[in-house]
Amino acid sequence: MKFGPAELVLILAVVVILFGPTQIPKLTKMFGQSIKSFREGMGADKAENKADAKTESAAEARDDAAARPADETGDGKQ
Repeated sequence: MKFGPAELVLILAVVVILFGPTQIPKLTKMFGQSIKSFREGMGADKAENKADAKTESAAEARDDAAARPADETGDGKQ
């Protein structure tokens, strides 16, 4: 769905009528802060997921090594 120039002017006119010209800068500032906060939260979540995955894979490797009998470790000792 594409918005042409006429639709954008109509949307802008409705926003000005609803909120008034003095409130628009405040609304855009709040919207920008919300987007910034959302992006920071997503970045923190990605970093947390990577750290969790790294910790889980290390724990699984330790568990696998501990579960193998000594003769299957391939160190040549029996």
